[in-house]
Amino acid sequence: MARANHYNDDLRLAHLLADKADSITTSRFRAQNLRVSAKPDLTVVSDADTAVERSIRGTLGSARPRDAVHGEELADSGWGPRRWIVDPIDGTANFVRGVPVWASLIALMDEGEVKVGVVSAPSLGRRWWAGAGQGAFTGRSLLQAQPIQVSARRTIEDAFVSYSSLHGWVDCGRGRQFGNLLRLSARTRAFGDFWSYMLVAEGAVDLACEPELALHDMAALDVIVREAGGRFSSIDGQDGPGGPGALASNGLLHEAALSLLAPDDNHEDSLVIPRRAAVVASTPAAG
Repeated sequence: MARANHYNDDLRLAHLLADKADSITTSRFRAQNLRVSAKPDLTVVSDADTAVERSIRGTLGSARPRDAVHGEELADSGWGPRRWIVDPIDGTANFVRGVPVWASLIALMDEGEVKVGVVSAPSLGRRWWAGAGQGAFTGRSLLQAQPIQVSARRTIEDAFVSYSSLHGWVDCGRGRQFGNLLRLSARTRAFGDFWSYMLVAEGAVDLACEPELALHDMAALDVIVREAGGRFSSIDGQDGPGGPGALASNGLLHEAALSLLAPDDNHEDSLVIPRRAAVVASTPAAG
């Protein structure tokens, strides 16, 4: 417990950083003069993204000058075993379209392991957080904390699965495998981005997965899922936010999900095109 308490001040600081991020993002959400541009990878970035990251880096520069910082929008700074990982707005595509499902993700890694994570989604009125060895919580602030825990579902056939999109699974050659996971599960929804993983931590969803994610997309999610009693790994089963992609579960379903998602070079991936063709062909008859 003494080691866990070592990160209490960092967790409080992460909440302060999230408060500042919330102030910026809520003031810019649905703003008529929001500036949006495309990055080289064709994803979008807004002036709110860069403003949040600059604000967080500025505070860390004063409060934790010896710590390194890695963010999505700006160049890495510092070097050392302690590194803050920042995604100023996870779900920027939603943010710029006026969809209220987006969040600021803030994490601290120490010696390569995530020790603190905060996910703040002000438009949903929700925040989730965890510190190593201290459990996972949700609420509007540290003073309004409610502990959260993953579900106890034991079979894929009983599981609720959440994801972001089908395209990435097809592009990485695992569309058929992902389709099989969806077909076997009891219920599927594309809540997407951070929300899928926080619902796993709360026990409302049993599995969440995406084929391609960066460290800033995953770090805060990792510790929250683990501290809620779940497991967070790559889609190949490597624990932690190292990629490729991410699979989060209640732990009981993890190995079964990994088995279903395992690559198979002996089969052609044909998930999307035939299925779309069938739907289009049947539309006139249905009318």
